[in-house]
This record gives sequence, C-alpha cells and structure tokens, in this order.
Amino acid sequence: MRVDDLDHKELLELDAEGGVIRFAGQRAILLDAVAMGLLRKYLVENFGLNAARTVLTQFGFAHGWRMAEAMQAEFTWTNAADWSLAGTRIHALEGLFGVEPQSKGPLSKEGVMLVASYEAEQHLLHFGRADAPMCWTICGLTSGYLSRIAGKEIFVLEDRCMGKGDAACHLFGRTREEWGDERAEELHFFKPNRLKECLDVSLARVTETLKAAERKLDEHRRALVRVAREVEEPLGTIAQSPAMRQLVDLARRVAKVDSTVLLTGESGAGKERIARLVHEESTRAAGPFIAVNCGAITETLLESELFGHARGAFTGATSDRPGLFEAANSGTLLLDEVGEVSPGMQVKLLRALQEREIRRVGENKSRRIDVRVVAATNRDLAHGVAGGSFRQDLYYRLKVVELHVPPLRERRDDVLPLARVLLGESALRMKRKISSLAPAAADQLLRYEWPGNVRELENAMERAVALARGSRVELEDLPEEIRQAFAKPVASKGTVRPLDEVEKEYILAALKLNAGNQTHTAEQLQIGSATLYRKLRRYRLIGEKPAVGPDVQPGEDSAPAP
Repeated sequence: MRVDDLDHKELLELDAEGGVIRFAGQRAILLDAVAMGLLRKYLVENFGLNAARTVLTQFGFAHGWRMAEAMQAEFTWTNAADWSLAGTRIHALEGLFGVEPQSKGPLSKEGVMLVASYEAEQHLLHFGRADAPMCWTICGLTSGYLSRIAGKEIFVLEDRCMGKGDAACHLFGRTREEWGDERAEELHFFKPNRLKECLDVSLARVTETLKAAERKLDEHRRALVRVAREVEEPLGTIAQSPAMRQLVDLARRVAKVDSTVLLTGESGAGKERIARLVHEESTRAAGPFIAVNCGAITETLLESELFGHARGAFTGATSDRPGLFEAANSGTLLLDEVGEVSPGMQVKLLRALQEREIRRVGENKSRRIDVRVVAATNRDLAHGVAGGSFRQDLYYRLKVVELHVPPLRERRDDVLPLARVLLGESALRMKRKISSLAPAAADQLLRYEWPGNVRELENAMERAVALARGSRVELEDLPEEIRQAFAKPVASKGTVRPLDEVEKEYILAALKLNAGNQTHTAEQLQIGSATLYRKLRRYRLIGEKPAVGPDVQPGEDSAPAP
C-alpha cells in the first residue's frame, strides 16, 4: 500500500459489542480534545511550566514510539521517506493536526507545516497567546515515531506555532548532534529523568519558601505576643473600634464574591491592608497580590507597567515584557491612587476591566486576563466626575462595592493596639528588645490627632524603637509634635461637663507638657501670665504671688509644677 492510500477505512476497526477500538492494529481510545486541554491546564497550574512540558513531551514520545511499532507490524515500506510521511499522515488521521499538502515530513530540509493543531488550539483556549511554541505533545510523539523508525534518537522541535500567533506550526526533526547547542535547553525535556529534576527543583523551592514563611510568621507571632497580648489580628488588620470592626466585616463579606472594590479614605489610613484582607479572604488567596501606585508613574510608563510591552515597542524595550495584569493572573491587582490616572489611560483601563483583555504596548493582539481589581484613592472621585477629570463610566465600573477606611483619629480604640503591633514589628526588624509603651507615652499617643494616620503612627514607633534607651518606649522617645499634643475634650449626649472643669484639666495638661513652666504655658495658651496665675489661684493650685526680689527675676516661674 502506498502512503497516500492510508485511510481511516483500512486503519480503523470498531467492535461495538466488545467495546474495543483499534487503529493501525493497536488498541486506541477516544479522548476529548478539551479534556486534554484541561489536563494541560492542571499540570501547568499545579506543577509549573517546565514539569508540564516534560510530562506532555515524554507522553507524546511514548505514544509515537508505540505507533511506529504497530505500523512496522502492519506495513513493509523500505523507503525512509515513506515511513516519515506515513507517520505524519497517521497522526493527522488521529485528529491531532492537519498537514499542508506541500509538506514532505519533519526530516526534510523544509520541515513540515501543520495546521489546526489541537494542542495549540487548547493552549489558546486555556492560557491565551504564548511567547514560545506550545505543541509539546505533538513534538514528542513525532520524535518518538521517527526515533523508532530510524533506529536512533530523532528530536522534533517547533520554530513557529499557532499557539503564539503564527499562521501555522512549523516542525523540524534532527539528531542531537545536528541540533548542536542551538536548542540544547529544549532537548532536556526528552531526558528520562527530566521530570524528576523539574519536580525536585519545584519541590525544593516550595519547601524553602514555606520554611522561610514559617520562620517569619513564627517570629512575627512571638513579637506580637510579647508586646500586644490582647490584640486579635485578622490578617494584619487591627479592628478594636466599632468603625473598623464594621469595615472588616464588610471586607470579608465582599471578598467571597469576585466584584471590583473601591477603597476610599485619607492617605495612610490603611487602605492597602484592607485590600490584602479582601485578597486573603477570597478564593484567589493562593494567587499573587500585586500593588501599583498609579500616581507615581507617568502615563506612558503606566501603560507599559500595567499591560506590558512588545520588543521594540519603544526605545529601551529590548525584549517582550508582561505587565502587572498578566503577573496578577488568578490573583488580585491593587490600583493605588487610581484618582491620579490620566484621562487617556482611564479609557484603556476601562476597556481592560470590561473586556477582561489587555493588549501589550506595540502589539495588535489581545490577551485574556483573570484578575480581581481593587482600586484605592484618597480623592473624592465623585467630585472628579462632576469636574470632568475622571470618567463617569470608569467610576461606576470601579465602585461596584465601596469600602471607606476611617482615619485613625476617628477610631481611638485602635491607636494603642496598632501602636503595640507596629512597635513589635519595628523591634523585630531592628533586632531590639523593646517590649512595651510607658504609661505617659501611651497616654500621649491617645491625645494626638494623627493627621498622617497609620503611616505616621508606624513612623513614630520606628523612631521610638531606634531612640529608646531601655526595654520600653518613654515619652521622650516620641516625636516632638506628638509630645506637644493636648487632649481635646469630647462632649456627648448625657455627659456634658462644666466648662471650668474642662478648662482646668486642659491647663494642667499644658503645664505638665511644659514641666511646670508657666511662662511657656501662657504663651502656648495665648493668654497673659497674670491671667494664667489668677486661674491657678482660683483652682487652689498655688498661693499668693511673692514679690519680685533678688532670687526671683521678672518672667520666671514663681510656682512649682502642680
């Protein structure tokens, strides 16, 4: 029989009652192409790209080798070219790919041109366009078939592939010596022990990463137990105040669904911590969490940073580079300071969110993405929409669920627990044995208004750890503006206090901050020294003012600190 006469009629045997299918004399089974694609997806996601390629390449090699054995038992061609063409035709009849009529086989000088590769089709379906050839199984089975027929190792590799956007897949078959060092790395996937090497490397990396994470968490836990025993820490977010408890509850609820979240609040209030909480409580927790500050990058660079770029797209683009949307695939991308994005970039961002596709700079093909977007801003985006600086459609696309992070001054119950946690983290990082806050320091932290919110508190604790002389943070270790803070009286229904009582406490607090110096206290209160003296007498804190004499100079304090 001629090679051109090979047909399903002669090769396929169906035994409906016995449930046996034979193809070219060999028992075969029918496998759904999509199921094979799902197997590929599972291998890549669970074992990595290298291990998946090794498994599929070597599976294909075994398949091709067995097919060659079956063919040799059925046919008696003597021409090596016929055997090579027969293999290509047999695999095409199996439904693995189509072959262009002019192709003469993978061992020919021109190689073989394939169309409708099932493997490229499935890779595009599950992963989108690739940057390298992806027909691993087909290369493996063609290599196995030719190696069996030729009686020596033949390795088939691709230089063009439909999986990366080419019009067809182009395969060449060569011996190891003929390939030389040109594509030596790809030949490693045919090595029998390659899979073990890939899995050993992957397992070693995972094990080391887990050990490092375990050590870090253990150190963090011990530090927190030492300085903040009463703190319950939901994934790094302190929630002692009613406002924060409500926010954390909302964040955990919205985390269960895959909606876009808009975080609003003042700078430094802890929006990124809430974004991480949403990620860790979601089904994407195993995926990456990537944050980008949109306000810190120019429009041109931001597009490349988010969407990636192709080689030669602009000066300095020496290679293809994926963007952060691709890097965050199966995870969460935090767009911090999204209110700073330019109008032109807002259009591209809106398209990416609506279509779930991105296009690298310098490319004309789209890539599918599977990313949850969390946006954060300290601006009033609704005001920006009214003023025309922010697109209304993008605003509502981002604001599917809005979570407002209250400033630290509105959640006083969180100040000390947060301070203790941040103190413990700074002490651990600086390797200092600082375990607590002095009562005077803790009291002053509660008096301060914290205009810089959690970020300012973190910096204050880092400074205090660096300057502390003993095992605890004293009042003198805090920044000057915090040490000078006065307590602000708060009036609430049913607990309004007499004005004289509040004034007395405020004056006493000011005197204490100034170590009893009445002159400095009067200046800060913007009253005269005589007025302050009269008030202190009225409060029965001092006696009659002594006359000025040689031991008392004008302007000096005449009464000790209360």
